[in-house]
Parts: sequence; structure tokens; C-alpha cells
Amino acid sequence: MYHLTALVTCLALLAYFLISFQVGKARATYGVKAPAVSGNPDFERIYRVQMNMLEWMPVFLPALWLFAIYVSDAIAAALGVVWIIGRILYMIGYTKAANKRGPGFGIQASAAIILWLGATIGILWRLIHA
Repeated sequence: MYHLTALVTCLALLAYFLISFQVGKARATYGVKAPAVSGNPDFERIYRVQMNMLEWMPVFLPALWLFAIYVSDAIAAALGVVWIIGRILYMIGYTKAANKRGPGFGIQASAAIILWLGATIGILWRLIHA
């Protein structure tokens, strides 16, 4: 069973939901009516936080689960928490200024790459040693 990875998956989805909620609040705060996604730089940064997370989730989630299956549930979950922390730091930095998004982006990208690389190596290892 992969209880830790499942819990981290739920936490990642919660983080995405909360970030999406921030976009709705920002629409009201900055007067950006749907379907517009531009017009106020403060709104646009919050919107890009949500979109960037959405863009990374198809990389993160399969890599997270494949790593859990082929390497370790606990390590996958730990890396998943690092990814979530990176996403939160990305949000905090980017909502202040675009040039402050780098550290959070680097953390989450590194975690995702480690998950993908570990999963790939784990799969190949099992194929070779099957």
C-alpha cells in the first residue's frame, strides 16, 4: 500500500485548490472579470501561480506515483512534500514580484526531476533484473 504517497497526493490537490481559490479572490480584488486573464499585474502573477502549478502537475503526479511503486513510498512522499513546499514558496515569491519566484520554482522543479529520474531508474532496474 502507498498510504504516504496517497496522503501527499491529497495535500497537493488541496494546495492546488487553495491556490485556485486565491485566483478567484484576486479577480474580485483587482476587478478582473472572467474570462479575462490580464489587465492587472498583481492579478496576473497570482493567475500565473495557478497556471504554473497546473502545468507541473502532469509531471509531478505520475513521477510521484511511479517513484512510490518502483522505489519507495516514504521517499516519494517526502519528495512530494518538498514539491508542495516549493510550490508554496513559489506562490509567496511570485505574488510579491515576478523576480522572486526563482527559489520556489527551483525547489519544486528539483523535487519533480528527482522523482522522475528515480522512477525511470527504478523501472529500468526492475526490467533488467526481472
